[in-house]
Amino acid sequence: MSSHIFTDDFLGQVDSEFLSTTLAADIALADIGAERAAQLLRWDDLSDLLSTRPLEPPRIRLHRNGSAIPVERYTSTAAIAGRDTTLVKPDALYAELRDGASLVLDAIDRLHPPIREAADDLMRLVRERVQVNLYLLWGSTHGFDTHWDDHDTFIVQVYGTKAWTIYGAGRPHPMKTDADQSHTAPEKAIWEGVLKPGQILHVPRGWWHNVRGTGDVSLHLTFGFTRATGIDWASWLIEQLYAEELFRQDVPRFGGATAHHERLASRLAELAETASAEAFLADRDRHFPQRHRFSLPWPVEFDSTDSATTVEFTPLLRPSLAQADGVVSLETAGKRYRFAAAAAPVLEALVESRVTTVAALRERSGLSTDQLDAVLQTLAQQNLVLLK
Repeated sequence: MSSHIFTDDFLGQVDSEFLSTTLAADIALADIGAERAAQLLRWDDLSDLLSTRPLEPPRIRLHRNGSAIPVERYTSTAAIAGRDTTLVKPDALYAELRDGASLVLDAIDRLHPPIREAADDLMRLVRERVQVNLYLLWGSTHGFDTHWDDHDTFIVQVYGTKAWTIYGAGRPHPMKTDADQSHTAPEKAIWEGVLKPGQILHVPRGWWHNVRGTGDVSLHLTFGFTRATGIDWASWLIEQLYAEELFRQDVPRFGGATAHHERLASRLAELAETASAEAFLADRDRHFPQRHRFSLPWPVEFDSTDSATTVEFTPLLRPSLAQADGVVSLETAGKRYRFAAAAAPVLEALVESRVTTVAALRERSGLSTDQLDAVLQTLAQQNLVLLK
């Protein structure tokens, strides 16, 4: 399976200090093999997605040589469930692709389980939200001019080849919303190469790059994520100010503004001193969102499990467990759950293994079949486990 291509294959080929020294700071290259990359998306899978999902621009779009191709050239409108929907026309899409257009499909991780599992694997590695976009091209054109992205990326070449030229950063740590959008690419490239099937390239945010086809087909997946910045920490701190009466008060407009400012600045400095980056990151992890996944019929009509039933823990990041006064609590995705102490060994096993079987849980917990089923039923109803 391709679900652990980042935590296993990629990390196994890069420096052991990658997360602390290279991530978001320098490029990195690894090779997981063409077949392992192909497991993420087969041609039949892509054709099925285009055939069965009513994908509308701008989620799906075409670009050529730095410009977007007008959507009316490759789409039509049809009524679906009483609503006019924009659909991609197969023959028009084929013609544009033959003429060197690049097809872009955003958030394909929400459409295709193998890519979703790889994205989840990367989220567990970098502890940030990940979105995966698809880029497909035939020929030697390019979809976008030389540019930089406001997020860090891992590029996975699935089929064919793509030529990359990377120039580095023109402005340190640029952001989508930034005081300076006028910076330009450095004149000299720092890396040039052709990605082949199975290769993974890490490109930090803000690093200018140019990408071109090499004459044959190229299909790659961009795994993008945005790391927390000092601005995010400051925003988190501001959210805590609502609990402070001083900050809820009006700023005096007709006298006393200077004294009020001094009190605000003094109290803000005190709060900033105690609001550590570690606490901010821990709170960010506790609010890390869950995938919207379903496990019918179990949460609605629970049936008896058997030893081979697979149990998957849904929190993307590893939550902490706490026990007190006969209760075990778990906090994830901004919610706190409380369970009877008997559920503790089941939760501990799920946190540790994430995917396991009823047989393994029964052995680990020592619970009877009925007791374990009662715990799993509660967890399934709260969308904390998926049963298969």
